[in-house]
Amino acid sequence: MASGSTSFPTRRAAAARNRDKILDAAREAFADPAAEISMAEIARRADVGMATLYRNFPGRQELLEALYADEVDALCEAAGEDAPSPSAALVNWLRRLFAFVPGKRLIVSELLEHTGPGSPAIHGNRDRALAAGRPLLTAAQDAREVRDDLTLEQLFDLIAAIAKIHGDPDYLEPIFQTMLDGLRRPA
Repeated sequence: MASGSTSFPTRRAAAARNRDKILDAAREAFADPAAEISMAEIARRADVGMATLYRNFPGRQELLEALYADEVDALCEAAGEDAPSPSAALVNWLRRLFAFVPGKRLIVSELLEHTGPGSPAIHGNRDRALAAGRPLLTAAQDAREVRDDLTLEQLFDLIAAIAKIHGDPDYLEPIFQTMLDGLRRPA
């Protein structure tokens, strides 16, 4: 290889870094529900050119789908974290899910706007999250640490309902804690 030329692995690494920078910038930008976020603004925040942005994400929908999928990946990985008991593992994961929901409202609403209510990007990722969390609920129920009359889908819906309540985290936390308290098996 001639001196000064770039090797393919170096280009691939740079491309991966650029993709990560774009996703990080988009994640931060979409965390502010009041912000109007354009693709140009995301490129600016990521410190990449528009060509780099569009080479990685041909359109806004592809960027939103990738961002949402990355967040669901992190949620799914969190299902494997160690905890002192099955119910503690479930509660830790549900807390992670609860923190996940409000920050993704803008992303999900835009995805639904571009794709419609039957979007595989939304429902496929929900299915992945349910599959990751289901063993946690089953283990906690089998250990008789939580109620056995609730499904994970019901817990998801309850968390989503709480997350839709307008208020800061200090306002929402006791409501969420009440839900968690309600998971305990009746005496």
